[in-house]
Amino acid sequence: MSSLTKKSSLQNLFNYFLLFVISLILISPLLLIVLTSLKTQEQIYNSSSSILPSPLNFQNYIAAFREINFLQAFTNTIYIAVFNIVGVVIASSLAAYSFAVLRWKRRDFFFTLTLATMMLPEMSVLVPQFLLYKFLGIYSGFLPLIVPYFFGLPYYIFLFRQFFLSIPSALADSARIDGASELEIWWKIYMPVSKPIIMVAALFQFLISWNDLLKPSIFLIDESKFTLSLSLQQYLSRLGGADWGTLMAAAVIMLAPILLIFFFTQKTLIRGITVTGMKD
Repeated sequence: MSSLTKKSSLQNLFNYFLLFVISLILISPLLLIVLTSLKTQEQIYNSSSSILPSPLNFQNYIAAFREINFLQAFTNTIYIAVFNIVGVVIASSLAAYSFAVLRWKRRDFFFTLTLATMMLPEMSVLVPQFLLYKFLGIYSGFLPLIVPYFFGLPYYIFLFRQFFLSIPSALADSARIDGASELEIWWKIYMPVSKPIIMVAALFQFLISWNDLLKPSIFLIDESKFTLSLSLQQYLSRLGGADWGTLMAAAVIMLAPILLIFFFTQKTLIRGITVTGMKD
C-alpha cells in the first residue's frame, strides 16, 4: 500500500512539474513584453544587456499615454465593446429562445443554416458589408462595428439554445397559462436563470471587441475614433521602426483589463461553458 502511495505521489509531482514547464513556456511572451516595457531604448537594442531591466524605467508608460492618445482610444474601445455585448446578449438569446422553446416549421433546418454561417471566413463578408454600409451612409464611424451584433452571432445563439433546452418546458407552459407573452417568458423566466451563459457571452465578446483590429482598420477613418488595437498599429506604422519600450508599455496596459477580468471571473466562465450540455 505504501509503495502505491509513493508511486502516486511521484506521478502527481511529475504532473505538477510538467504543468509548470508548460505554463512557463506559455507565459514567457507576456513576461518578455512586461520586461521590455520597463527598459530604456539603449537596454532594448543592446544585445549584451541583461534580460532583466536595471534600473526599472516607467517612462515608457507615461509616453504611451502621451504619444498614442491612449485615453481616447481606451474610451472608444470600451464604448464599442459595451454596445457589442448588449447586442449579442439580447439578439442571440432571443434567437436561441425561438430555436429552443418555440415550435415552428423548419425550425431545426434554420438553426442548422444559422450554424453553417460560422464556416464563412470573416474576410468573405467584409466587402459586402462595406458596400452595404456605404450605401446606407454609415460606413465611417462606430455604427458598422456595433449594428451587426444586434442581429446575434451563431456561436452565442448555439450557447443560449443549449442552455435553454436544459430548462424545464413546464415553466414556460405555466407562464402561458397565466397569460404571459413569449417576450415576458423570455425576459422574466429564461434570462434570470441564464446568468452563467450571459457572463460567458459577455466575456467572449469583450475579448473579441477589445482585440479586434481588422474591422476598425476598415471602418474607422477619423483618428479620434480609433480603438486601442488600431492606435497601436498606427503608432507602429507611423514611426516605421517603433519605440519598442513605449509600444510594449501600451500593450501591457491594453492586456491588463483582460487579465483582471479573467482572473476574477474564471470560475464563472468555466461554469458557464460546462453547463451548455449537448442536450437535444
